[in-house]
Order: sequence, then C-alpha cells, then structure tokens
Amino acid sequence: MRTKVNLNADMGEGHGAYDIGADDAILDIVKSANIACGFHGGDFRSMHSLAARAAEKGVSIGAHPGFNDLWGFGRRRITMAADDVEHMVAYQIGALQALASYAGIRVTHVKPHGALNNMAAEDDALAMAIGRAIKAVDGNMIYVALAGTQMERAAEELGLRTAREGFADRIYADDGNLASRSIPGTVIKEPGRARAQVLRMIRDKEVVTIGGKVIPVEVDTICLHGDEPTAVALGKEIVKGLAEAGIENVPITELDLKG
Repeated sequence: MRTKVNLNADMGEGHGAYDIGADDAILDIVKSANIACGFHGGDFRSMHSLAARAAEKGVSIGAHPGFNDLWGFGRRRITMAADDVEHMVAYQIGALQALASYAGIRVTHVKPHGALNNMAAEDDALAMAIGRAIKAVDGNMIYVALAGTQMERAAEELGLRTAREGFADRIYADDGNLASRSIPGTVIKEPGRARAQVLRMIRDKEVVTIGGKVIPVEVDTICLHGDEPTAVALGKEIVKGLAEAGIENVPITELDLKG
C-alpha cells in the first residue's frame, strides 16, 4: 500500500464580491489547491489572493481551467473544436501563472473543471488538447487526470507526468467516470462515507459505483470540491483517516508520479 497521497481541492471559485467555499479553512486541510482561472469562476483578485495564501501555507497550486460558463459554473457541456479547447486551457494557465508570480509561487499542475473534465475523460481529442496546452505552456507541469480515462492515456502519450485522481465526495458511474450531479445522491456529504471511499481507493485500489459494481481504480491524488458546504468536515475526517492508516498527505509535487 502507498504511504503518500495528495489531497487537493477545487478553490477560488467565487467572483467579484461573491465568495464560494471556505477557502481559508480548506487551505489548512489540503496540500494542493486547484485555482479557478476566471472562466467558470474566479477572477484576478481571487487568483492572486489564493496563490499568496497557498504560498504561506506550503500548499502547491494548480490551474483549474473550465468552459467559459459563469452562469452554469462550468458544469454545462459545451461543444468546441479541440484546437479552441487547447488555446482556452493555455490562456487560463497563463493567467494563473502571471498572478502566482506576485506570490513567488509556481503553478505545478493542471486539473480541468466540471464538464470539461468529464468530457475529456471520455473524448480522446479533448484529453489530448488539454495535454498539448500543458506541454506548450510548461511541460514540467503535472496533468491531473481522472484515473483510467482518456486523460490518463493522453498524458502518457504526450510524456507528461500524470497524477491519477479519485474523488472523495462523488459517486462513480459504472463506466468509471463520475455519475451526473443531476442524479440524486451522487454527491457524498457524510464525512465517514467519504473517508471510507478514499481509504478503499488507496488500500484496495477499487471503488463501488452507483450501480453497485466494484471497479478497479489506482489514485495518486484525492479531490474535494471546495464549493460544497460539507468540504471542511469531509476534509478533516479524510485527513484523520489517512493519518490513522499511516498515509502521509503531501503536496502533489512530492508524489512519485509516472511520466
């Protein structure tokens, strides 16, 4: 069984005067922050502020690019040409890099958001487009990819380091992707249940799907959705569970990753 894992969270997803998520509290729990880059959420103020606070706490930061969809919080599927997706992702990575430079912190990884992430998990062209954007902007960055999907395969083909991602607070579909939020009960809100799912993914390399299937999954990093009101409670319970199991929660840069 692995002795190190990374706990990450999607963060900085408010906009202007509106905050979403308990970012300060979550920064005390996770070791990597995926920062919204202004398309589905976030703006120049939130990117700069969160990068600075992450630097103070020793939390690594990554770009969290999504579709240009503030109204739908990036969770609506949008049909785009792969080249457009590539340049859209590169644009968002560059925006975070610029603002992170004020805090003297480097953008170390890229984790797509919402519908873009779900679509790239299934679509090789989109998965490759995201990978090409990462490689063009900074080939040393880590591609955070839903385990066992087209994203993981694209990262391998492009020679990018890959962090295979599992989810603490989401139910899986039978095909290994995430079950749609439109289905009641697909967001895990109970800390004990989230802890059990995380430990099963790490120790047993498997997860139980919405249909009751047990499917294999290998993960390097575990995601919490920072916009969920239960994120802090889930995160604390997961960290406690990891510690009791002898598993260290480390920044994504300290993992031994393939690629």
